[in-house]
Amino acid sequence: MTGLLPEGFHDRLPPFADAAARLERRVLATAFLHGYEQVDPPLVEFEAALRRRLKAGGARDSVRFVDPVSQATLAVRPDITAQVGRIAATRMGHHPRPVRLSYAGAVVRLRGGQLRPERAARQIGCELIGRDTVAAAREIVGVAVEAVQAAGLVGLSIDFTLPDLLTELARDFAPDRLAALREALDGKDAAGVAAIDSDFLPLIEAAGPFAPALARLRGSAHGAALASRLDGLEAIAASVPDGVALTLDPTERHGFEYQSWLGFSLFQVGVPVEVGRGGTYAIVHDDGAEEAAVGFSIYADAILDAGLAPVERRRLFVPVDADAAQAAALRGQGWVTVAALEDGDTPQAQLCTHVLTSEGPRPI
Repeated sequence: MTGLLPEGFHDRLPPFADAAARLERRVLATAFLHGYEQVDPPLVEFEAALRRRLKAGGARDSVRFVDPVSQATLAVRPDITAQVGRIAATRMGHHPRPVRLSYAGAVVRLRGGQLRPERAARQIGCELIGRDTVAAAREIVGVAVEAVQAAGLVGLSIDFTLPDLLTELARDFAPDRLAALREALDGKDAAGVAAIDSDFLPLIEAAGPFAPALARLRGSAHGAALASRLDGLEAIAASVPDGVALTLDPTERHGFEYQSWLGFSLFQVGVPVEVGRGGTYAIVHDDGAEEAAVGFSIYADAILDAGLAPVERRRLFVPVDADAAQAAALRGQGWVTVAALEDGDTPQAQLCTHVLTSEGPRPI
C-alpha cells in the first residue's frame, strides 16, 4: 500500500505542480486587475449550511463526516461558488453592491464522473454579486476569456445556453408534460418534441454556430417572447474578442441546474471537457431572500491534464565558489538559482538547464 492513494485522487509533481501554481496566479492576477479581490473560504463547513446554499442536488456531491469536537455533521466543499455566496451574504452583507470576489482552492466530490473520474480538483473563479444584468454578464464573460488567455490558452470557444428557457416558455404545461418535453429536448429527439408541441422544434434546430442559431430562435414561434433575452445574449456575444469561436445550444442544462437566464461553457481545442463554466444565478440569504449574481469557474485540472499549461523549467546551477551577489542579481531578473551545497553537486543532479560562470549564465 506504500504510496497508493484512494481512487480519484493523485499527486501533482514538479514541474507540473509549478505549472498549476503559475496558471492560478495568472488567472487571479487578471481578475485582480478588473477589481476582483480574493477570498479564501475553508475546505470544510457545517453540512446543513452548505446544503442550503448548494442548489440542484449539489449537496449530494459532498463528502460528509461527524465532527468529533461539535458532534455536528460537516461537509467537504464540492464547489466554492456557494461559499463565496455565503461570504457575500453574511460577512460582506454590508458591502455596497455589486461585490467582485475571486477565489482559488481545492474541491472534493463524493464520486467522479465518466469524463472526469477525479474526485479532487482545483477550482479558480470570479463572482460578481448583486447584479445579473447584461453589463454584468458581459464583464464576467470578458474576464473569463482574458484570464484563460493570460494563462496561455489559445483556440478558445464559448458555448452559450439559456438554462431556464424551457421553464419560462412552458409555464402552462402540466408537470408530466413539461418533464417529457425536457427529456425529448435533452436527447435532441425531434420526433418526441413534435409529438408534444411542434412550436418547440426550433429549440433543437437553434443549436450550432452562434449567429445562425440566434437567427433561428428569433424567427421561431417564441421569438417575440424571447426578444429582450436574445438582445442581451447578442450584446454579450458581440463583446467577446475576435478569435474566440461562439456557439449556442439554448436547451443545454447539464451542469447549469442552478443557473438562471444565462449559462456559458469555455472549451479549448485539444481538451475533451470544459475548461470553464459560468452564468447567472442567485445566492440565498439566511432569511430566504435571493440575490442576483453572475460568475465563472476555471477548472485547472482539465487544462493541466491536457498539457496546455506552459511547463517551464529554467534553473541556473550556482557552483560553490560562485559570486553570491551575482546570483542574487540574476534572481532579481527572474532566474531560478539552485546553489551547490558541496563540491560534488552537479547541474545535472539538480535538474538545471544553465550553469553560472564568471561571464554569466551558460546553457548546459
